[in-house]
Amino acid sequence: MEWEEKITQWIDEHKDEYTKFLQKLVQEESTRGQESKGQAVIVEKCRELGLTLDIWEIGDHKLFHHPEFHSDRSDFKGNPNVVGILKGTGGGKSLIVNGHIDVVPVGDEKDWTVPPFSGMLKDGKVYGRGTTDMKGGTVAILMAMDAIISLGIKLKGDIIFQSVIEEESGGAGTLATLIRGYKADGAIIPEPTSLKIFPIQQGSIWFRLKVKGKQAHGGTRYEGINAIEKAMAVMNQLKKLEDFRNKGITDPLYESVPIPVPINIGKIEGGTWPSSVPDLVVIEGRYGIKPNESVEDAKIEFVEALNQLKEIDSWFQSHPVELEWFGARWLPGYLDIDHPLVQTVSGSYKKILKTQPVIQASPWGTDGGILSQIGNIPVVVFGPGVTEKAHDFDEFIELKSLWAAAKIIACSMIEWCQIDE
Repeated sequence: MEWEEKITQWIDEHKDEYTKFLQKLVQEESTRGQESKGQAVIVEKCRELGLTLDIWEIGDHKLFHHPEFHSDRSDFKGNPNVVGILKGTGGGKSLIVNGHIDVVPVGDEKDWTVPPFSGMLKDGKVYGRGTTDMKGGTVAILMAMDAIISLGIKLKGDIIFQSVIEEESGGAGTLATLIRGYKADGAIIPEPTSLKIFPIQQGSIWFRLKVKGKQAHGGTRYEGINAIEKAMAVMNQLKKLEDFRNKGITDPLYESVPIPVPINIGKIEGGTWPSSVPDLVVIEGRYGIKPNESVEDAKIEFVEALNQLKEIDSWFQSHPVELEWFGARWLPGYLDIDHPLVQTVSGSYKKILKTQPVIQASPWGTDGGILSQIGNIPVVVFGPGVTEKAHDFDEFIELKSLWAAAKIIACSMIEWCQIDE
């Protein structure tokens, strides 16, 4: 029996065990600042697999003073990073498999038809916050490693499993792994790609705009300048900028992505009284960065668009929009589709699913930009889970996609790291 068949058979025989493991992991609410219990479940599994463990709390001076550290959090105590290493015999390529333990808040629980942290199993799906983004991907990694270990397959290269915090808030956890010295010849991040292969991804940065007006009584509003009306002009300008930037993207991997690098308005605050003309509106949003674009170049285009407002409306000449870059940032990533890592994952996909994989650009950013741009590590984003259910209510993962991802990732590990005969 070929090792691909052995991997497939082993995973098929251990579905119940890993379904329960996923449920247990989802039942630990690992929202921001509460990651420790989820990491404890990961640590327990890593010890069962016999991995060499490194558990540490991030947040030393090297992290805080790194030029790519972008976070509004200054205290990470009690919520560690976890790295588990399957040491190779030597001579093969090494591989990082990186997953994040943090999940986004559940939002309004009234929208959920199942308890958000139940891990409920129904009709071949496990439900709960984090099932698809991305505890399902993390379980696929560990299941793949378990299969390799249990079958006695010895690899030449190291496999470095990472369960990091803070991905949803800018990637401080993955940045900390690089500072700690973890590097490899390649990396796979099993975010929910619907089993598509993403070799390129956009980055993003958060912005805050302050749009000024002039106060007046609502009964004589013509004596004031309504900041909300001026904010509408600003948002219209941002829409024009979005259209302009996306027209310049011709990469065929973006053919099925309606807006490759969106500009999203996520929060607006303005006004203090219904009968008063508001004199200030604050707009916060997310600015998409092209895969092969620097953050600084993207910023320049944004500033130029705001400066054009002065030509459209004379009010902005004496009352320019105030811009602040704040909070989280995700670096973009780019890997040629002919790169050996892309070919390795593609080949494993074809062996397991007997069909051609779909290769596309990622519609969002991941920690892959940190690994590729700062660590100079080739990165492929590939994993189970429905892309559209990430951050949504009634989040779920189809178990059949998890088993397929585990098989493909295991085969990719073997092909990349090489078997020691």
